Amino acid sequence: MGQERQNCTGPQLGTWSLKSNTTEDLATGEKTELFGAHPSGYISYGADCRMSVILIKEGRKAPNSFVPTDAERVELYNGLVAYAGTYSIEGDKVSHHIDASWNQSWTGTTQVRQFRVEGNTLYIKTLPARNPLTGKTSSSVLILVKVE
Repeated sequence: MGQERQNCTGPQLGTWSLKSNTTEDLATGEKTELFGAHPSGYISYGADCRMSVILIKEGRKAPNSFVPTDAERVELYNGLVAYAGTYSIEGDKVSHHIDASWNQSWTGTTQVRQFRVEGNTLYIKTLPARNPLTGKTSSSVLILVKVE
């Protein structure tokens, strides 16, 4: 493609394990844990400026057979956020430039997040936007711990 190879540096580099994900409905101020009290998943930031995210709802059930029924498929989809692409950082904001996504409406978009790293903990806060799971205007705070 002739693109210049990018190089990213900084404290965000590496793989981070999700510990909590709290969402605030900005209209009501109500805070919920849409993925449960103990969600799982990872965010990885590479030195090649590529990133990936997979967030999994607590207690997600395996389908009854290898091929899920339509109802099981919906339940699995509702307990998942996953995307990958490149990223760029400006100040305390990281922009996720999404190339592939669990929700095709996110593919080709840029999702901007506030972030900070304190020791081995990464804090990410989404900017106010429509939540892809609830449709409500909200902001989420994710707390992740560095995978050593």
